[in-house]
Parts: sequence; structure tokens; C-alpha cells
Amino acid sequence: MLSQRHRIHILAHGLSYGSCEWHLFPVAAPPAVSAEERPGPARCPVGRRELGHDGFVTERASAGQPNTAPSAVSPAVSPIMLQDARLPGGGQARPAGGPLRVSAKAGTFTESVIREMTRLCLAHDGINLAQGFPDFPCPAELKEAAKAAIDADDNQYAITWGAKAFRRAIAAKVARTYPGWTVDPETEICVTCGSTEAMIATMLALVDPGEEVLLFEPFYENYGPDTILSGARPKFVPLHGPDWSIDEAQLRAAFSDRVRAVVINTPHNPTGKVFTRAELELIAELCQRHDALVFTDEIYEHIQYLGPGGHIPPATVPGLADRTVTINALSKTYAVTGWRVGWTIAPPAYTAAIRKVHDFLTVGAAAPLQAGGAAAMALPSSYYDSIVTDYLERRDLLCGALAAAGFHFRPPDGAYYVMCDTRSFDPDGDDVAFARRLLETVGVASVPGSSFFNEPAYGRHIIRFAFPKRLDTLRAAAQRLAILA
Repeated sequence: MLSQRHRIHILAHGLSYGSCEWHLFPVAAPPAVSAEERPGPARCPVGRRELGHDGFVTERASAGQPNTAPSAVSPAVSPIMLQDARLPGGGQARPAGGPLRVSAKAGTFTESVIREMTRLCLAHDGINLAQGFPDFPCPAELKEAAKAAIDADDNQYAITWGAKAFRRAIAAKVARTYPGWTVDPETEICVTCGSTEAMIATMLALVDPGEEVLLFEPFYENYGPDTILSGARPKFVPLHGPDWSIDEAQLRAAFSDRVRAVVINTPHNPTGKVFTRAELELIAELCQRHDALVFTDEIYEHIQYLGPGGHIPPATVPGLADRTVTINALSKTYAVTGWRVGWTIAPPAYTAAIRKVHDFLTVGAAAPLQAGGAAAMALPSSYYDSIVTDYLERRDLLCGALAAAGFHFRPPDGAYYVMCDTRSFDPDGDDVAFARRLLETVGVASVPGSSFFNEPAYGRHIIRFAFPKRLDTLRAAAQRLAILA
């Protein structure tokens, strides 16, 4: 079943679509609302809680289950909450014999919708265009290096913050890819269990309770919970279609001295946006003015379709070098999402803090897989050229199929996702019900757009497809989608 966040009335009827002329249309932007006016996770309207479609706050009463989350919870455990608690060191007394209780932080968000759609896809024997994992092999060099490490009994802990050979390989690859960007592997790199751990370790290490973290919306679904778990408050700044650009006035209004960091994901999941130099320079100006940091998720750095120089690492932008934590991983570029090997690059003082948090979160990433990572870093530039060519072919195949089926969208400039407007099929705008009907009747899994927005209503006419798949997989999906035309 769908999570409580999306457990709403599912229409009983199947798909019924008339013929439609297919062509490309940009997805409509969210309504223009200032960052200060946006509702925070703790201020969700009661109606949304009753539907169980509530952004971060989870209410279970509508499903006939006991409510294990507070009826009104803060998106962060603030100092005020700790002061109000009448127990030594904070916390709240548990009522004797009361219902099972979860933490206030855990009660403000739900399980991953993306990964839940994968479970539903498996149950319906569908084609999974929901979760962004490749269904094709990784480069042979990675497998051979990892197998050799296992055969050599490299089975024990690596150095907590990463095997020396791997850290040196990361630094060397950065220098080759971005001339002028020099990274010290001894003091500026921390190897983590994927980019997911890298982001939460960074927030726990560098953000204090009560501070704010700016998130561009739509956003990858992990960033909100990461902010909450670190004790901070997420603050949302909309990106505007059709090109998902930043409104300068809105961004300036969102910044203040309470903002500790801004999260950038470029190339961007879910829109495929690649942040421009002008946008990054604006962010640099505001971060310097308000003494804020940048946490940049660049896991799709090599999957972009704008040509050489299309992707600009924020750490290379003047004014951001000493205030940027760059997050990356093997997962997407090298087709090994299950290896869970990532890293951070940051100035030494920030890296030292991240390493301490990482140590107590996971101790370290898998030792033999770090050997595979070192082999990945040594791949020639031709490898990166080839993956762009391959992904461009996949993108165009899926976009052609989606256009023929009647979806409206803007082809992505980077990453491997397509955000589609569903008004042609679902004028009432129930993205969750539509995604489920699409899976059950057509056999193709997608992700409901509301999972990428703090205010789910902004995503009610959107679903997201992923195309890191073999061409045969995408062709099979295209045949199934053709019944919609």
C-alpha cells in the first residue's frame, strides 16, 4: 500500500483517455508565493492532515490507526522545546500506559515515496521508471578491482574517513576534471556510505538546532528530513518553470542571518535543471553577505546535455570555495547505486567535523568497494563522453514516448528524470491516484509529483519518470505507454 502520506482515496475506475494531439509543453511552475509565506511542515492545514497527504506531518487517524505522531509537531527540536520540557536535559515524560510514541522529529516526515513506488512496481510486475537506478552493468574495471580486494582479504575496516588510495584518487580526478580546483586528500575528503549519508552527516556536523536551511523546490525528498533530523528548519524557495529558474527577489527575501546553509542539487533531481553561473554567483553573493554555507549534491555531475562546461561546481565559483561542502558518490556516474560509496569535499575545519559525525553514524564505507571506487576515479575522459551520449539516447527515446502518449514536459538539461504534466489525463489533479492507476493498468511505475514539494498541492498535476535503463527496457515502457495515446 502507499504510505500514510499518500494514503488517500483511490479512484475505482481504470484509465480512460481520449485521443490527443501530442507535442511538448513546459510543466507549469508552482504558484508564485514568497518564501516567507510558504507554510512550514508544522503548519499543515487540518484538511491535509485528515487526508494523510500532509507533506512532512503524519496523521494516522484517517486510516483507522492510532496516531503515533504528535498532533502538532515542530519541524525541528528547538531550544524553546527543550526549555519547555520539565525533565533534566530536555525531553518529555512518557505517560504511564500510554500509546507507543515516536520522536517529534521522526513524526514530521514519512518513508520515501520513491522507494515505496519500487516496492509497488515489484508487486505489479511493472517496468520501474520510478526509482533512479540503472538496470545495466557497471564498468568492468570497478568489478575487477572490488573482486581483487575481496580476494586479497581486504575485509576489515578502512580508515574511518576513507582508504588513502581512494581519497587520493578522488582528489586526482577532481583536478583532472576541473583545472584549478585542488583538493587535499588528507584534510578535505571524507568517504561516506553514499551521498545520502554524506548529506545528513554534513548537516549534523555543520547546522545547529533553530537555524534555517534553504531548499529549492521541487527538491529531492531526502533533504527535508535531513534538515529536520539535524534540528534545523527547512525554508523553501520555488524554482520556476519552464526552465526552473530562480527568482532573484524571492531568493533575496528568503535569505537572512538565520540561514545557515543552502542546498544545491546540480544537475537537479527531479527537474533536470543545471544551475547557471549567474545563479551560482547570486547564491555566492548572498552566502557571503549572510555568512551561510552551500551544501551541493553533484551526484549527476557527468550526466548533463549542455556540452563542455555545462556543469559548474559551486566550489569553483568565486566566494564559495571556503564555504562549500561538495557531495558526490559512485552511484549514478558508474551505475553502482547499491554499493553505497560516497564522499564529501570541504575545507579542513568542516571536513574534520563531518568526519567525526560520519564515524559515529556508520564508521566507514565498505573497504573492498572503495578499491572499486579508486578504479572508477582512474577511468579515462572517454568514459564520461560515452555516458553522456548513451544517456542522451535514453532521454530522447523516453521523451518521444511520453510526448506520443500525450504528456507535457520540458526535456531535462541534466540528470536522468523527466517531470511530466498530467492535466491531459488527470484534470482533477490527484498525482498519487494517477501514478497508481498508471502502474496497475499500464504497467509503468512513476513517482507522484507531490513527493517533491513541501506543499503537496503544487505537485498534484505532476509525475516523474526515470530513464537510467537499457534501451530495451525503455522501448518496452514506450510500448505500454502507447496505449494512452
